[in-house]
Amino acid sequence: MSEEREKRGLLSRLFGGEKAPAPAADAPAPAPKLSWWRRLREGLSRTSSTIGAGVTALFTKRKLDAATLEDLEDILVQADLGVAAATRITQAIGEGRFDKEIAPEEVKAILAAEVEKALLPVAKPLVVDSAARPFVILMVGVNGAGKTTTIGKLASKFRAQGKSVMLAAGDTFRAAAIEQLKVWGERTGSPVLAGAQGADAAGLAFDALEKARAEGVDVLLVDTAGRLQNKTGLMAELEKIVRVIRKVDPTAPHAALLVLDATVGQNALSQVELFRQSAGVTGLVMTKLDGTARGGILVALADKFGLPVHFIGVGEGVDDLEPFEARDFARAIAGLDE
Repeated sequence: MSEEREKRGLLSRLFGGEKAPAPAADAPAPAPKLSWWRRLREGLSRTSSTIGAGVTALFTKRKLDAATLEDLEDILVQADLGVAAATRITQAIGEGRFDKEIAPEEVKAILAAEVEKALLPVAKPLVVDSAARPFVILMVGVNGAGKTTTIGKLASKFRAQGKSVMLAAGDTFRAAAIEQLKVWGERTGSPVLAGAQGADAAGLAFDALEKARAEGVDVLLVDTAGRLQNKTGLMAELEKIVRVIRKVDPTAPHAALLVLDATVGQNALSQVELFRQSAGVTGLVMTKLDGTARGGILVALADKFGLPVHFIGVGEGVDDLEPFEARDFARAIAGLDE
């Protein structure tokens, strides 16, 4: 009897007697992918809202005086832009405007222009020298900064440019990091050289470079273990990796990229200082600009070190890492439209 009922039900559905169940009316539609600009704006919302609220409170129907500029300077320093940048910005705003009213939007425009001016010299693309084969990129940074994920995203970008890529799983302390890099290798079509957990990281880097050279690979990306910048033993190991790489190629690594977590604020200054000493950092990648970020620190870093900022990241997706653009970043920090 039940078979007969099922048969009738099937025939009824086939010939229109019974409609197939409609999709639930309340099923959520997939969220549209935000543009890079919108993601950047949202990522810098913590900094821009802090600055914007302060500027609005200070400059709404109030004449410009020394006390106002001093208060603004405090806001900019608290937003991690650094004393030097805060002084320059307040001087630019005060020039020719004392005892006059100035609209908050005009203040933001001047702020954006000054921040852009500070960042333009460091907004440089990462150039892969085709004469250096493989072009060796050493990735360094503290625990949790996002090195392994950044390596995967960079591998994807290089592969899209038609370059062959090899990944070296030099974070031998964490089995999860090795597995994560293997996943990125599969995803990007890049071979991964990995050893056992606890293997010698310098030896692995040496083997990876020899293999990449023998196979004519264009780019070799070397992961390293996350290390706190105040642990001298771990920093010494990083120096050893560089020394061992240079036994194969005296010009390598051709780039040493420090991955910085954008939420750390002023702590980024000491990270750059010490990693530059140990690994000869040549450029920066800032990750985790996700709305909790303290993005103003990039201005302070530019003032103090002048190191190129190659990429910034606003999320976990493969397309959430983009070349750093000074104008976009400056306008996002100031809370201005594109």
